[in-house]
Amino acid sequence: MTTVAAVDCGTNSLRLLISSVVALDEDEVELVDVERRMEVVRLGQGVDRTGSFTPEALDRTFTALEEYAELMASHGVEMGPASVRMVATSATRDVANRDEFVEGVRSIIGAEPEVITGDEEAELSFVGATAELEGAGDDGFRRPYLVVDIGGGSTEFVLGYTGEDEAGAVRAARSVDIGCVRLTERHFTADPPTPEQVAAATADVDAALDEVCATVPLAEAATVVCVAGTATTVAGIDLDLPEYDAERIHHTRVSAGRVREITKALLEMSHEQRAEIGVMHPGRVDVIGAGALVLERVLVRTGAAEFVASEHDILDGLAWSLCLGDALPG
Repeated sequence: MTTVAAVDCGTNSLRLLISSVVALDEDEVELVDVERRMEVVRLGQGVDRTGSFTPEALDRTFTALEEYAELMASHGVEMGPASVRMVATSATRDVANRDEFVEGVRSIIGAEPEVITGDEEAELSFVGATAELEGAGDDGFRRPYLVVDIGGGSTEFVLGYTGEDEAGAVRAARSVDIGCVRLTERHFTADPPTPEQVAAATADVDAALDEVCATVPLAEAATVVCVAGTATTVAGIDLDLPEYDAERIHHTRVSAGRVREITKALLEMSHEQRAEIGVMHPGRVDVIGAGALVLERVLVRTGAAEFVASEHDILDGLAWSLCLGDALPG
């Protein structure tokens, strides 16, 4: 049995998925989760202003990655590009000290972080978020799917289909620079933010969604699938969970009305009040209001009555790419 590891390094968080590749028959395999981990390292802190990673942010990231490497080794993952794939998006695209980051990663996991293209990121995210939906027809997951990945520095939108008739077909994709960290640093200088700051952030998000609509027909989505920490945290709040529970959150449906209510509440809370929410990761306390605002505006623009929260995302797409190469599931 082969074990592979996928790492996603975003602006705010560093995430790990270790999966076992299990052969079902001669032509079919499945991925079984071994470990999922997430650490908020805030690699992109201040990048929007300075254009470089700070020494403190690099230290936090390398420390977390060293812990991940130990975990990989304990599960029999062979260090190197054949079994480990790490992608780094948004904050790592244009920084002045990118070489320092790349060398540090290579020394720890034996593979370089990939700054993948927008098209590659779209396909991997789409596959990871939707691969299992085709077997869930009774739950009413209708195509086409719109996968929305709200990150720290950017948000990705991918519209497409799955299934044998239109295998893994990504129809359109777009990435825009509206993420929870970036919006917070740009607009939310008060805690809680003032109505004027919320209005400015909303205008920023809406302008970015205008750009998205020029490429991706958002209103055509039959099912909106939202991945990453903003969406799963909002789903956990909707469920009123006392602590984070990935199994309960996965494939939870949250109505647009509830997203509006939760966003309003988060934007009116102080840091201390947000920190007391049971499902809230400490690293999201400062940025969850901006992330929820992006989610709310996306649902307004799509006209969707709800979103589906998914714990599966680009990490799962990376794991599939390691075990199948170009033959990604559709």
